[in-house]
Amino acid sequence: MQERTGLMMLAAMLMGAVLSFPGAGLVAAADKAPAPKTETPKGLRAIIKTKFGDIEVKFYQDIAPKHVENFMKLAKEGFYNGTIFHRVIPGFMIQGGDPNTKDSLKKDSYGQGGPGYTVKAEFSDIPHKRGIISMARGPEPDTAGSQFFIVVEDSRFLDRKYTVFGEVTKGIGVADKIVNLNRDERDNPKERVEMTVAIVE
Repeated sequence: MQERTGLMMLAAMLMGAVLSFPGAGLVAAADKAPAPKTETPKGLRAIIKTKFGDIEVKFYQDIAPKHVENFMKLAKEGFYNGTIFHRVIPGFMIQGGDPNTKDSLKKDSYGQGGPGYTVKAEFSDIPHKRGIISMARGPEPDTAGSQFFIVVEDSRFLDRKYTVFGEVTKGIGVADKIVNLNRDERDNPKERVEMTVAIVE
């Protein structure tokens, strides 16, 4: 016990010495070291705007080129604007991108809409970890259209079964707010969270 107390006192003394070392705060100024720069994301990305804030997504163009191309096309056409995150499951994900959700009176059809065509699956080894954006689909692999989901907690059971096409780089906290909204028995949030999606090139 005495040995442990002695070590703790020594550590405290050393820490105090470091913090109060004369000229410790002048090293950077003397060397004129540049301040660290915030890295600006490069390449294509999407900004999903909601009333809770923005979610920024970088694309995996090399991994899922057809899905990235499809998402960008729909976004540029304004397809996603006014749609909502219609399915929220805490500890799992939030899902959106269904054009049926633009009509608040058609809740029975939420989750069934799409662009009128499907995209062939582009499964990969990228894990469905927190922040991944992936395409929703029907029972068959090649049935993705416009609906997508953002993973809020690691969900590795989805790996190689759904097409990962991007990752959230900023604003995952916005997804956390959305996933924790009160929901009904069909996992529809009781509060509408509309989105607009812009592509930054």
